[in-house]
Amino acid sequence: MPNQTSVLVIGGGATGAGITRDLALRGVDVTLVDRDGLAAGASGRSHGLLHSGARYAESDPVGATECLEENRTLRDVAGACVRDTGGLFVQLTADDPDYFDAKRVACEERGIPVEIVDVDDARRGVPGLSEDVERAMRVPDAVVFPSRLVAANAADARDHGARVLPDAPVESMTRKGGRIATVELGGDASETVEPTYVVNATGPYAEKTAALADVSVEMRPTRGVMIAVEYDGLEPVLNRCREPADGDIVVPHAEAVVLGTTSVPVDDPEAYETADWELEETIRECATMLPPVADAPRRRTWWGVRPLYAPDEAARGGRGISRGFFVLDHADEGVDNFVSVVGGKLTTYRKMAEVAADHVCRELGVDAPCSTADRDLPGASNPDRLDAFVDQFDGQGPADADTVGQ
Repeated sequence: MPNQTSVLVIGGGATGAGITRDLALRGVDVTLVDRDGLAAGASGRSHGLLHSGARYAESDPVGATECLEENRTLRDVAGACVRDTGGLFVQLTADDPDYFDAKRVACEERGIPVEIVDVDDARRGVPGLSEDVERAMRVPDAVVFPSRLVAANAADARDHGARVLPDAPVESMTRKGGRIATVELGGDASETVEPTYVVNATGPYAEKTAALADVSVEMRPTRGVMIAVEYDGLEPVLNRCREPADGDIVVPHAEAVVLGTTSVPVDDPEAYETADWELEETIRECATMLPPVADAPRRRTWWGVRPLYAPDEAARGGRGISRGFFVLDHADEGVDNFVSVVGGKLTTYRKMAEVAADHVCRELGVDAPCSTADRDLPGASNPDRLDAFVDQFDGQGPADADTVGQ
């Protein structure tokens, strides 16, 4: 017999887990499925930066404001899923000083706290900071541990009645009468689901998932490399203050730092080539800010794929700098109970989930408010409990492997 559910959420990254939690807290019967364990995709393969919005202040004001608001919210509710490091934007000798000034003004206009830091003070606070740093400004960036964040959302959803199936790849969908009637799951689940409503939250795989229902979502995924190297003592996130380019961020992780990243278009988010030049360029460019990383021993290397929405990227141009998100209702393509959630950032996952859950609740006639901005995640004050959730949902990603369970 098929298993019935009011909402089937496909995709166990931060957005999918966040949507599942949000709906479960509103009393909706919801099932979350993923194919490889939670946080196996873009969420768990990020560099772990909790954005302040400063990176997008001049290029994407709406996205910058969303990042700032969600940064503050996660600091309040996510506990040990977040590490408050602060961030520095640094201008090197080769960088355009006008860009630094424009960044500062844009941050002030968006309400992002900025503080110009004396360069000597910056060097005292960052061992090994390059002698080429001419100016620096402090912003409220932080570090997020995505494996913990995703698992905690899933645990709260489960505790409020949701089914969470971390090894349940979607194999097919059947349409009937303008609706998705059944969804076939493989893996450990191996079952048929009859959903009232379906949410596609599969990040860079959203186009492939939508195609199972014979609808279209135009994605423009790009790959980026992250390299963890040994370096102890870095507290703030380092951002190079220039137009976005390869190797312009250094993120502190325990006794290591993560260097990132590149941006290379890929045709297939699950089958793509990688290149040695990405490693070499990322290390070389990050070393212009922090020279000791050039020769530091490597701990691990991974690539992630960004879930960029093609129409938005085409409208903005540039290097995938937009971080807006979109809720795409496929009713205009003849499927009345199917929506895709695309774009966005790990930092804004909760807001994305709220907007998507609002949409689903309107479709289902559910009148219940979102509570996730004010409700602590379970285990927020207990790292061991958070790490136990990660184990339960097979949710360990490379981004925070040096912290989770250590």
